[in-house]
Amino acid sequence: MPLFEYKCRDCGTAFEKIVATATTQVVCKQCESPRVEKLLSVFAVGGASRSKASLESGPCGACGAAQRGMCGVE
Repeated sequence: MPLFEYKCRDCGTAFEKIVATATTQVVCKQCESPRVEKLLSVFAVGGASRSKASLESGPCGACGAAQRGMCGVE
């Protein structure tokens, strides 16, 4: 089930909610208002950072991809 971020248009509370289906009614966890907007979420994965030298090791110098064009940077 996806996790979405919302912000209440009435009280301004930002919150996350696991939503089972697109028809699931979402209400503010603070004031219980149904006037919430879905925010743009950015998926991130944490891990060890790579040094600048390792980022320049790819064939085009933009990333660490094994072949040019694999990372979407031309």
